[in-house]
Amino acid sequence: MEEIVKLAGNYGFPMVVAGYLLIRLEPVIRDLQKSINSLTIVVARQSGLEMEEISRLVNG
Repeated sequence: MEEIVKLAGNYGFPMVVAGYLLIRLEPVIRDLQKSINSLTIVVARQSGLEMEEISRLVNG
């Protein structure tokens, strides 16, 4: 707890809150990325695209 107070004093409250939220939300963001990739594959298959084209879409 003392370490968090020290960080807030050195870097400011907004930066500490932003860092905390980023650390807490990172797993959620990764799960959302996986879901989006899965949905991209499903939609691409329904559209009749080949696996090579789907891989190119997913990998960017």
